[in-house]
Amino acid sequence: RSDLPGWQVKEGKLHKDFEFKDFNEAFGFMTRAALHIEKMNHHPEWFNVYNKLSVDLQTHDAGGITENDTKLAKTLNSLQ
Repeated sequence: RSDLPGWQVKEGKLHKDFEFKDFNEAFGFMTRAALHIEKMNHHPEWFNVYNKLSVDLQTHDAGGITENDTKLAKTLNSLQ
């Protein structure tokens, strides 16, 4: 998606793999993101190993990708 750099649709979810310099940078990003995630009350599926973070976004109640998912994807991109 051109409006969401780095994101792609995989298995009905917005997906992006983030890579950071090290674990501290990855965890710092997740911590900053968590503040926005809580405000939005829209929680990702994410998986972190060392400096890598995989994020999947979908709205379970809607059964797919919604505007909340694209907003969160844009927010995560802005924090990187």
